Formats: sequence, structure tokens, C-alpha cells
Amino acid sequence: TGFLGATTLVPDVVTMNHAHDTHWTAQPDPAIPHVLKGWGPYSRGIDHHLTVGDMLIRNVSTDIRSFDGVEENGNSIFVFEVAGLCIGHLGHLHHEPNDAQDAGLGRLDVVMAAVDGGRTVDLPTMISILSRLRSSVVIPMHWFEDWTLDAFLRGMPAGFDVQETGANSVEVSLRTLPSRPTVVVLRPRYLQD
Repeated sequence: TGFLGATTLVPDVVTMNHAHDTHWTAQPDPAIPHVLKGWGPYSRGIDHHLTVGDMLIRNVSTDIRSFDGVEENGNSIFVFEVAGLCIGHLGHLHHEPNDAQDAGLGRLDVVMAAVDGGRTVDLPTMISILSRLRSSVVIPMHWFEDWTLDAFLRGMPAGFDVQETGANSVEVSLRTLPSRPTVVVLRPRYLQD
């Protein structure tokens, strides 16, 4: 909803989904140059293709659960292409992407995935998605208690390493990507000046 912590930082870009009112705001800070909603007119989706500096930001529309059952194309996976890397934010994913959506994503070097196991897709589905993507770095997000994160980590196939240092950020580059798919656990923290 726009609260980053006690900081004067104004991001160049924010992305939003409308799964819950804590994931978007109708009044983003007007100082933010680019606010990208992950939805468009009901069930028609939206198409973003934006270059900001050296970064290309695009999206792949996905479906979302709604009061009517399912709103087709009501949400987005955002993809950030920069410095030779392709970084995907799966957002509040409610279903396994189909072949066309997988093709739209392309090869993701880094993927951020909601692993709460219920508010988004269930853990077996998310683990299946991540196993198919085989990204070099997987960053779990949208977990609320350590037991939720632990259940996700226990469910990941043996082909994935796990790196948990207690840090709240990670620096990646094309040159330093791990040779084996690695789950990098970050601990959330508000920004401070």
C-alpha cells in the first residue's frame, strides 16, 4: 500500500495487484513516476511494456480469484529485464500458469514467489511452478510465520540449495548466479534513511 518504512525514498516504479487491499492503493504517492497496475478493465487484462533507464518492465496477465469465482486476466506477473538478468515477481498468483503464460514469461533467472500456501496457490502447486521454472535464484515471499516458510523449504526438491543468512537483501548479477537453483531466504525489514 505504499508504506516502505521511515524513509524519504521515492521509487521510480511500483507494481500493484488487487488480490487484497493491502496490495494496492488508489492514491499512490504522486511523486512516483510510474505506477503499474496488474489489472485492466474487467477480465481484459493489461499490457505493460515500459523502459525505465536500462530496465525493461513487462507483464504477463494471470487470472485471480474473485467474488464471482475467477476473474480472467485480473492480475499480473511482472518481469524486470536488466543487466542481462530476467527477474520475475509472481505476485499474488492464484493458479498454475498455462503454456502461453509460461512462454510469455520466458527464462527467469530470479523469481520472487508467494509461499503462504493458501492465500495464493497451495504449496504443492507453487513448488511445481518453481520446479518447472528452474530459476537460478528463488526468493520466497508472502510468508507470515516461520512455520509457513519452513513447510515451503521442506517441500522444495533436493535439486534446490537453500541459503539463509538472516539478511534482508541480496545482490545478484549474471556473473554471480549460482550454478544450482538456490532458494535465498530474505528476512523482511522496513527501509530506513
